Amino acid sequence: MTENSSTEESMTTATTGSRVGRLMTMKAHPGRGNELAAALLTVAIGLREFPGCEIYLINQDQTSPDIVYVVEVWADEASANAALEAARAATSTAVSITDVLAMLGDEPQRIDVVPHGGVGLADAG
Repeated sequence: MTENSSTEESMTTATTGSRVGRLMTMKAHPGRGNELAAALLTVAIGLREFPGCEIYLINQDQTSPDIVYVVEVWADEASANAALEAARAATSTAVSITDVLAMLGDEPQRIDVVPHGGVGLADAG
């Protein structure tokens, strides 16, 4: 097997799993983008050990700092849904869904994607 075919095989393996991805766009009330990003980073800390959470990456727009993007990769849809349900049911978390929603000026936007692999994402399976 050549080096290139090994890389191609690795990338193919990553696409055959049942992973799901979500690209979230959240627009904070004016001047609250840093607060929103900090709250979502706290959420990310809680997800480090959550089963099925592979990536939960918080990004802030350079030119519009009240816009925060979250890139999520989950092992499967069930894991993503379980995390959301656990967050809704939690009563002792540092940051609740209600806290995050209160910082938003608009409804969050979600795009569902199929992760195919790349740097930072382990092979599926």
